[in-house]
Amino acid sequence: MPAGMRLPAGNWEPVKNRAGLCLALAVLLVLAGWSAAAMAVAGTLNCRDRYYEAERCNLGLQKSPARQKYRDSWLRCIGKYKSIYRHEPSSPWAAVGLYRAGQLYLRLYRRSGKSADRQAAIDTFRTLAARYPKSAYRSKALAALYRLGVKGPVAKAPVARPSPEDLFQAAKRSWQRLKANKRHQKYRDKWLACIRAFDKAYRADPNGSRAAEALYLKARLYRRLYEKSLRPADRQAADETYALLLRRFPGTKWAARASRDRSGKGSGGTGKPDDRLADLIAAGGDGGSGPVAGSGGKASSRPATVASIRYWSNPNYTRVVIDADRETTYSYRMLRRDPSLNKPRRLYIDVGNSRLGRNIQRHVAINDELLLDARAAQYTADTVRVVVDIKSYSHYKVFPLKNPFRIVVDVWGQRNPRGDTVIVAKPKKGRLSKGAIAKQFALRVGKIVIDPGHGGRDYGAPGYYRGVHEKYIVLKIAKRLKRKIEDQLHCRVIMTRTDDRYLTLEERTAIANTRNADLFISIHTNAARDKRAYGVETYILNLATNDEAIRVAARENMTSTKNISDLDSIMESLMQNVKVNESARLANYIQDGIVRKLKKRYSRIRNKGVNQAPFYVLLGADMPAVLVETSFISNPRECKRLTDPKYQDQLCQGIVDGIKRYMQEINPTILAGPERAGR
Repeated sequence: MPAGMRLPAGNWEPVKNRAGLCLALAVLLVLAGWSAAAMAVAGTLNCRDRYYEAERCNLGLQKSPARQKYRDSWLRCIGKYKSIYRHEPSSPWAAVGLYRAGQLYLRLYRRSGKSADRQAAIDTFRTLAARYPKSAYRSKALAALYRLGVKGPVAKAPVARPSPEDLFQAAKRSWQRLKANKRHQKYRDKWLACIRAFDKAYRADPNGSRAAEALYLKARLYRRLYEKSLRPADRQAADETYALLLRRFPGTKWAARASRDRSGKGSGGTGKPDDRLADLIAAGGDGGSGPVAGSGGKASSRPATVASIRYWSNPNYTRVVIDADRETTYSYRMLRRDPSLNKPRRLYIDVGNSRLGRNIQRHVAINDELLLDARAAQYTADTVRVVVDIKSYSHYKVFPLKNPFRIVVDVWGQRNPRGDTVIVAKPKKGRLSKGAIAKQFALRVGKIVIDPGHGGRDYGAPGYYRGVHEKYIVLKIAKRLKRKIEDQLHCRVIMTRTDDRYLTLEERTAIANTRNADLFISIHTNAARDKRAYGVETYILNLATNDEAIRVAARENMTSTKNISDLDSIMESLMQNVKVNESARLANYIQDGIVRKLKKRYSRIRNKGVNQAPFYVLLGADMPAVLVETSFISNPRECKRLTDPKYQDQLCQGIVDGIKRYMQEINPTILAGPERAGR
């Protein structure tokens, strides 16, 4: 009986006051019916809000090609649609939510090519068709299944399922393991696994004895995750779970605890981040103020082996590479100099879930103007620590490369990367134009590094004709280009390889940086599954702008398109605007020069323009750097042309013409005489 409602006074003996009893029962039934109707309306409104929120997420995703590159953007919107069904399966909004989720799974499958995404779409459509036989969306789901070549919902043989109590106890054991493992607490997927376990226990019996407790622990985990991630979405998920608990189980001790948590009086409601963990996941790194954690990917069950430490250096730049035999996680931090212990400033990199290789050189003496040495040791049972002792530095970057997995550390000195003093002329009328400023920072081009791609065990793309491989073609083109540059531009040319030998991608950039090159030009041939594809294009380092650029970068990086998307997330911190601008200027001149030269003598020359993508070989370059995809070796016509010395000669002349235009723009007197060849 609702609070404040009193039964009529009087004698309630059954025989004497039967009419009064019937009246009271009728009032109770009306009130109960009104309460149930109100709850149903509230649930429908809540599901409607969830649907519109999912629609906004989907609309934003479809309008943003940049967001469409990342898998989690798709899964976030899919999760919002599916949450309608999980939250209130009886709502009329649940069917449309499932249908929209299935559609998004299909669109994701067309981009990713993963069979798991296709199967997720099928399962979602089948759930819709089976659970909502009277819904208008059932026919749409069946039509989608028909187009996918599969049947509608099928009856499955009954399988033994764990009881709700078993699921709850398994979730508690998962949480206990996470609480006991400080290292796992750094990783978001470990928290989400525990949250999913409690959610599964709740959904197994939403009215059971453990349902309220499962919801409470799920909300607490979301709140703890928010305290470490500081993501608003995690806090919102915690609040929504608390609200569901209060709505479904009012008056229970778990609802009381949820109220205290939400008001900030409980242990889970402080809202203050864990300082120690926040220090590990914060961005930064310069000045030793409390840096940085990076991730090289998901940890594997088998430990990685840290096999070697390599380095390249000159007085103003040093690159250190830590090689591992499989992908793993890592974190790093800069420590201040400690005079009391006679210790220099140190950068340490902790490689998680790893062991030190038996034959690794544990102490690598570098001893240049920037670094003293690099030291490796088994820091804990499952962590290898590499310590880099630093003499001086201006800034540094740490980032991972994959296939094989390695961690790259770039350290720059205080001076101009080329060691030159930059003299800026005084403006005549108070300020310099943008073009004048660009010229002041690139006054001369005297040394050019040419990088023939691939080599050794890396054959590159196979040609249309048997026996033709990218590594041989690009080496011939590079040698011809070297002679032309020396003869016509009087520049010193350094080649990353002059024979058929293997070089890692990070080694090629390191050669250009340590030799103080003014330009870096990497030579490649393009390839595609479609043998009809043809044309010439030039790339610069930047975020990928389209799927084809991602495909090309994945092939040249010898990795997957997913890894390219992962690399996008760290690109902005690895690039400098002036370098991107100068690289784009050089790339446009080279692309234009090649196309002009080839069109004079050959038909069907397609100008694919200047594009951008995250190429490993261009990462960290201190000078304007471009990658030239000379032609498609997979196309029969262009494969034949690439083996022709006359075609190679015209192609190289086009590159030289582009470099010459670039040099003349930054300094009109740059080609004054042959004395430059001695630089």
